[in-house]
Amino acid sequence: MKCSLINLGCKVNAYETESIGRMLEEEGYERVEVGEPSDVTVIFTCAVTNTAAAKSRKMIHRARRMNPDGVICVAGCYAQIEPEVLEDADVLVGSAHKRMIPEYIRQFQETHIPVRDLSDPSADGFETLLTDRFADRTRAFLKIQDGCNQFCTYCIIPFARGRERSMAPDTVIEEIRRISASHSEVVLAGIHTGRYGKEYGITLTQLMERILKEVPELQRLRISSIEVTELSGEFLDLMEREPRIARHLHIPLQSGSDMVLKRMGRPYTTADYLKRIQEIRQRIPDISISTDLMVGFPGESEEAFEEVLAFVRRCEFSFLHVFPFSLRKGTAAEHLDGHVDPQVKKQRAARCIELSNELKERYIQSMLGKEVVILTETETSGYTGEYLEAVLSSPMAKGRMVKAVLTSYNNGILEAEGSGYLETE
Repeated sequence: MKCSLINLGCKVNAYETESIGRMLEEEGYERVEVGEPSDVTVIFTCAVTNTAAAKSRKMIHRARRMNPDGVICVAGCYAQIEPEVLEDADVLVGSAHKRMIPEYIRQFQETHIPVRDLSDPSADGFETLLTDRFADRTRAFLKIQDGCNQFCTYCIIPFARGRERSMAPDTVIEEIRRISASHSEVVLAGIHTGRYGKEYGITLTQLMERILKEVPELQRLRISSIEVTELSGEFLDLMEREPRIARHLHIPLQSGSDMVLKRMGRPYTTADYLKRIQEIRQRIPDISISTDLMVGFPGESEEAFEEVLAFVRRCEFSFLHVFPFSLRKGTAAEHLDGHVDPQVKKQRAARCIELSNELKERYIQSMLGKEVVILTETETSGYTGEYLEAVLSSPMAKGRMVKAVLTSYNNGILEAEGSGYLETE
């Protein structure tokens, strides 16, 4: 029996995909690449934008064409919020009970009766899914949190993923210890990672302190994304004194206009945001700070968009993830006035991507000549703690932490000269 798995979403989706892949392999399935003949295809969908939803539908149809007699299992956010458009799936699982996917597949194979599980995502608390394999990568992800209570006006995710909930702290430690046996870096991921641990009376920072103390073999710890309002003094204290925490923070901004931020329901102003990242840079020099930026939100005038560009320049990000606003049915933004023409949104996104390239170039140039630690993903390339991809001047062992100096940046390629392996190894 063969299976293929497809992830169309975020890092949390990626982790869940690998977890289900591991469960199917343990049941005797051979995992094959997408496009190869398979008996089972599992598709983890995304609903964050209309484009993501369209990709999910397209992939389902493609999977059915490629494997007309195979089982098609569709799971995740899009399945949760719009199951009625995914009726072609043999097995449909929303944001809860993903651990039941192998059982549901077996059930369909025996009965040929479609299986549907669209339970309340947060009714049973945090669903622990485990894996320690990440497709030849030296970096691993661990989902420690799920759900969101924030309800920004544009976002469908609280409806798709449910309320905030967290993995038990002791389980996190056990998983980090297990993953560290085969991966040098672990990325803590979640839908709202910075709000980890509310039900256990523990903060994300306190969890990270436990991880670093109790899993000394872990060489690098990274946070996938964290809100500016959750970057406490306690968090920065830990980051400042602990070199094993990656020198990169992804801090979503969404807009550089206070008027737009208010309409989005974001819990900060541009002044709040700028003050915090300036403090971070004062305490942790050379840190890489990246962000999410949404353009074309309802009410974003040309003047407001120019404010966005100016503010992004002031923040001096190392790069941007740019998204044109995508209206999701059922969100508060559906009822806002001032919707922006799609062509204008496209043009604004292009300008922001151009600005991102400019900011990335500037940040990399500022890092030339400086010492970094590169986690090698191949014998000749890898990522620094600042999340810069670098090419080594001479081969080093894959999956090792290499001390290096960044030497040049030409034609989009950052080069580094290695000087040896990190002494802690």
